[in-house]
Amino acid sequence: MNHPVEEVRLTLPHIELAAHLFGPEDGMPVIALHGWLDNANSFARLAPKLHNLRIIALDMAGHGHSGHRPSGAGYAMWDYAHDVLQVAEQLGLQRFALLGHSMGAIASLIIAGSLPERVTHLALIDGIIPPTDKAENAAERMGMALQAQLDLREKRKPVYATLDRAIEARMKGLVAVSREAAELLAQRGLMPVPGGYTWRTDNRLTLPSPLRLTTEQAMAFVQRVSCPAKLVVAADGMLAKHEELLERLPFSREQLPGGHHLHLNDEAGADLVADCFNRFFTVP
Repeated sequence: MNHPVEEVRLTLPHIELAAHLFGPEDGMPVIALHGWLDNANSFARLAPKLHNLRIIALDMAGHGHSGHRPSGAGYAMWDYAHDVLQVAEQLGLQRFALLGHSMGAIASLIIAGSLPERVTHLALIDGIIPPTDKAENAAERMGMALQAQLDLREKRKPVYATLDRAIEARMKGLVAVSREAAELLAQRGLMPVPGGYTWRTDNRLTLPSPLRLTTEQAMAFVQRVSCPAKLVVAADGMLAKHEELLERLPFSREQLPGGHHLHLNDEAGADLVADCFNRFFTVP
């Protein structure tokens, strides 16, 4: 039975988030988290193909139709984790599954490693641990990030004369996506402004992180995960070349053909990811 997509707004104590709800109300609760500069439409192809799940696909803070953090605040990964826990509180979910892509996968891992008793299943798409750095680089990185914050005052988001130009720019972004994927992301990501269109995303999302964990610190989150975990690795994505890291993971993993957005770029990719996760979520 098909269930219509429902648009909701979640008023949390500190921010208002937008979300899409997929699947039956009595399905297994799954909070879905998209990648950097994407939005809830990242799951528009995949979510309808997943069975017996109640998927809450968030526009993460600063993305899509969700609110931006107040002046002076930032977008650290643990802040996203806090947002998710507040969403769970509002929805009355003591335990829930997580489905994350890229940055959303990293946030999902942080939650599942920090509070393992809250997470029932961990389903990840081409993302796992946050970017890491050596401890001795901490001060230099902090200085770079602080200067970037100061420089942001002069930075303006690009304005595209037409929707088509904005979509083409997204297709050629840091991580290339198909035209259909760019169009889906644009539905929630673009807004009209004088002179054309620009992206709704908060400018601060492009700032470098002032703090990076060491590899040992990042892996501590992996080791604390206690629920079933499945990682989909895109053959032409970001993780496939990090074989040493992948070999260290205690999670089940499956490599599938396609790029970093394999679940969104086309129906064939979404079908493959859906088949993988349908098997994962139904194993006793």
